[in-house]
Amino acid sequence: MVATHKIPFLDLRKQYHQLKDEVLKVTEEVFESNAFSGGPYVATFERAFADYCGTSHAMGVNNGTTALQLAMLALGVGPGDEVIIPANTFIATAWGASHVGATPVFVDCDPNTWEIDASKIAERITERTKVIAGVHLYGQPFDIAAVQAVAEQHNLRFIEDAAQAHGARYNGTRVGGFGEMACFSFYPGKNLGAYGEAGGITTNHRPYYDHVLSLRNHGSQTRYYHDEIGYNMRMDGLQGAILSIKLRYIDQWNARRQAIAARYQQEITNPGVRMQQQPGFAESVYHLFVVTVENRADFLRYLEENNIVAGLHYPVPCHLQKAYESLGYHKGDFPQAEYLAEHCVSLPMFAELTDEEVNQVIDVINRY
Repeated sequence: MVATHKIPFLDLRKQYHQLKDEVLKVTEEVFESNAFSGGPYVATFERAFADYCGTSHAMGVNNGTTALQLAMLALGVGPGDEVIIPANTFIATAWGASHVGATPVFVDCDPNTWEIDASKIAERITERTKVIAGVHLYGQPFDIAAVQAVAEQHNLRFIEDAAQAHGARYNGTRVGGFGEMACFSFYPGKNLGAYGEAGGITTNHRPYYDHVLSLRNHGSQTRYYHDEIGYNMRMDGLQGAILSIKLRYIDQWNARRQAIAARYQQEITNPGVRMQQQPGFAESVYHLFVVTVENRADFLRYLEENNIVAGLHYPVPCHLQKAYESLGYHKGDFPQAEYLAEHCVSLPMFAELTDEEVNQVIDVINRY
């Protein structure tokens, strides 16, 4: 059956309509209290998000890219250092290293899980390597124990890029507390999304917590006294207030995403459509539901003709981006990441998809 209406890849309006009364009420509260930059609404969200992630601390910042940058600074990463990063990720993971003057060193992904291939990390380590950054890609945890083992063997720190994985679990424990720090994005389209730009960092280490709080606030712990060169990277009060509301709903939204994903996995039977492998240790929250097909252009054209909007995450791997051509990478260096980049398609995935819409996506794909 052709979809009776266009099925979007993402529709944030449906979520807003569910929360509208709560959002407008708290917006008025923020305005009346003039708590616009940092302040009590951000602090309330930080405490709640730390509790949610099972960590000692959470720090709100202005976006997920900033979170990665500040984490690198807190770890002492700087010019001349190297940071191990998967080639298959959103570019912001690499920006975290680049923005502090370090060099991202890319590693291919596992051909089945599409996450960082821990078995290939050691060969990329040099005397300049300081940090390994693993990414919980598409909302699915990477093999934390395997990456952590490499880090410990080589006396390296490791962080979690959890920008897509709010609430995901590794061996039953929510991500966010396994690495030295974990970096989150609250970009509007995320599972836990702000109504603007916002990000966060979680950690169980008080020194990192204190350092990030200073860095995000002009290098200051006491007003007008600046201990180091800092940044203006605070979360604004309005986003903190809205995220506190949304945090109360995140588990039910994730459960709906998981139910939709289970249907895609069980009911899409077209042999030409390949899906991300789900290891037993990983409980994904399906920020994205990515598949691969051999002829992507034809598949996308077919979906469009049948009123289904798809996405691409990500059509150019990090090592082949023009921004990093000076690093000397070439096509063929990381074949798994390159295959994914050329064949990936993201299917509609958001908690407000109706059962009928899911039925239509499945039916259309099975008839391809």
